[in-house]
Amino acid sequence: MSRSARAGAPHEIVERALELSRADGCVVIASERSSANLRWAGNALTTNGVTRGRSLTVIATVDGAQGTASGVVSRSAVTVADLEPLVREAEAAARAAGPAEDAGPLVSGAAPSPDFTDAPAETSSAVFDSFAPALGESFKRARDGGRELYGFAFHEVVSSYLGSSTGLRLRHDQPTGTLELNAKSPDRTRSAWAGLSTRDFRDTDPLAMDAELATRLGWAERRVELPAGRYETLLPPTAVADLLVYQQWSAVARDAAEGRTVFSRPGGGTLVGSKIAGLPLTLRSDPGAPGLECAPFVLAHASGDDASVFDNGLPLEPTDWIRDGELRRLVTTRYGAGLTGLPVAPGIDNLILDGGGARSLEEMVAGTERGLLLTCLWYIREVDPATLLLTGLTRDGVYLVENGEVTGEVNNFRFNESPVDLLARAAEAGRTERTLPREWSDYFTRAAMPALRIPDFNMSSVSPGV
Repeated sequence: MSRSARAGAPHEIVERALELSRADGCVVIASERSSANLRWAGNALTTNGVTRGRSLTVIATVDGAQGTASGVVSRSAVTVADLEPLVREAEAAARAAGPAEDAGPLVSGAAPSPDFTDAPAETSSAVFDSFAPALGESFKRARDGGRELYGFAFHEVVSSYLGSSTGLRLRHDQPTGTLELNAKSPDRTRSAWAGLSTRDFRDTDPLAMDAELATRLGWAERRVELPAGRYETLLPPTAVADLLVYQQWSAVARDAAEGRTVFSRPGGGTLVGSKIAGLPLTLRSDPGAPGLECAPFVLAHASGDDASVFDNGLPLEPTDWIRDGELRRLVTTRYGAGLTGLPVAPGIDNLILDGGGARSLEEMVAGTERGLLLTCLWYIREVDPATLLLTGLTRDGVYLVENGEVTGEVNNFRFNESPVDLLARAAEAGRTERTLPREWSDYFTRAAMPALRIPDFNMSSVSPGV
C-alpha cells in the first residue's frame, strides 16, 4: 500500500471515522495544511522551505440519564490505521466525562459543500514567484541606501473538512499570508517595521515598504527624549488592530453576563445596547469581506465560553459587534444565548473597524499640531479584566510630530490603556485599510482598521526597548 493510500484522502478519513463511531453523535474535522516561507537577514535570503501536515479532531457525544457528555481527541499525522483507536479514545473520553453544560443538538440541515470530495488546496514556493524578484530589488536599494533589511514571508493554506453524524459535509479552504519587513541602520541604533497580510502575495510591494522604512529611519536620525505622560497619539492601523483583536477575544456574552468583564453591566446583565464609543464607529466581522474571507461556518475543536463543539457547522453571518458607537453583539454560542437571552453570535475569523473617515495616516499627521506617531505595539498583556486594562510596549519607532511634520524619533514607552476606553475617547478615525496585527500575527491576521487619534494616550513609563 502506498503512503498516500495509507494516509487516505481527507474526506475519506472523515467518512471512515464517522462509520467507525458507536457514539450517539459524532463530529469529525480533518485539517490539511501546506505552507511555504522565506526568511532574510542583512539584505540576503537565509532560509526557505515548504511543509505539509494533517490534524484530525474527533468529537463523540454520548447521551445519558443526566444529559449528554462529549469527548474530544485531536491528533496530528493521522493515517487510516490510526482511525479506530482515535474514535474509540474519543468515545471513552465522553463516557468518562460528566454531562456537558453546553450540550445541544448537533447542527444539521446545511447543504453539503460541492467540493467536499476534492483534494485539499495547497501552496508552494511558487506563491512567491512575483514577490521574490521585487524583494531582491529592495535588498539592492537598501544596500545602496545604507540600511539592512530583515524579515519573514509566510504563506499557508488550510483545507478543513467537517463531517457529522447528522449529515453535515462541509469544507473550507483558508489561505493566509503574512509579510514582515524590518529595516535597521548599520549600527543597529535605529529600527523601523512594516507588515501586511495577504491571501496570495500578488498584492504585496516590498519596494514600497522599503521606501516607507527608509523614510522612518531618516526621521530617527534626530533623537528626542520625552518623559512618561499623556500625549496626543496617532495609533496606526496595526496598533489599533492589536488592541481591538484583544478586545474582541474578551467580548464573550457569558463572561459579561456573569459580571466578569468590561462588558458587564453594574447590577447585572451586559452592556449590549449601550453607547461605548464617542465616534460613530462600527466594529464588524463578515466571512465574505473582500480580501479578508474566512470560514462561513463554525469550526470548533474544543468547547469554552466563546465556542462549543456542539455548534460545529453552524452558519456564520455578517455581524456588527459595535454599530455607530453602540455595543450590539457579544460572542455568543447557542448555549450562551440560552443563558444570557442574547442572540446567537459565534466568533468569526476577521475583524473590521469602520469610522467613516477619509484621511490617510499621512494626512492625519499633517493635521497634528503636536503629538506622537506610533509604529506598532508589542508584548501586550492584560492587567485588569474588569476594565480590560492592557499594558505593553511601543516598538520600532515612536516619532514626534510638530506643526504637521515628523521632527524626530523619541524614546519607547510602556503604555497602560483599555481599548474600550480608547474607543470612548478617540477624537478622529482615519481611512479603514487592511492591516496586520503585529502582536497577534501568529493567531489573527485578517483585519482592516483605521488609524485613531487619541488625545491623551497614557504612556505610563519610559522603556529602554528599541
